[in-house]
Amino acid sequence: MSKLIVLRGNSGSGKTTTAKAVQDYFPRGKVMKISQDEIRLDILNVKDRKENPTTDLIQLIAEFGHDKFDIVIIEGILGSHIYREMFEKLYHIFDNKVHTYCYDVPFEVTLLRHSQREKAKEFGADRMKQWWLEKDVLNFPNETLITAEMSQEQVVNMIISDINK
Repeated sequence: MSKLIVLRGNSGSGKTTTAKAVQDYFPRGKVMKISQDEIRLDILNVKDRKENPTTDLIQLIAEFGHDKFDIVIIEGILGSHIYREMFEKLYHIFDNKVHTYCYDVPFEVTLLRHSQREKAKEFGADRMKQWWLEKDVLNFPNETLITAEMSQEQVVNMIISDINK
């Protein structure tokens, strides 16, 4: 049975880096990664508002991966006010084999991390502040907060350990 890993948090918190590291840890073809930014911005080119088609497409891709991959990772800001219902549906589709992680990293830390990324040329602090979601947890079973005190290696090792349980 496939496991669903959800990495949620504000821009610049480390979700994409973590998702890629977890995917790279496992043999090729075992992990499918779904990026909210790739779906919403690159494929659909829509704003992140209620009623946008991103939730439908992410859910459809995750359902596709459920039967074909050992692990499906969904990563992105994924604000609960827009994506909660989709995650509730996926929770049941994946038969409760779901681990959710919410990055609880202060705004100042995300700004520092963002400044070291290529995307820093595309948008800055003002835009990030507009998108900011404070402690946007889903309150699902197996939801874990990731804090700024945790190193990237600790986060990746924790997720891999949870997957292997």
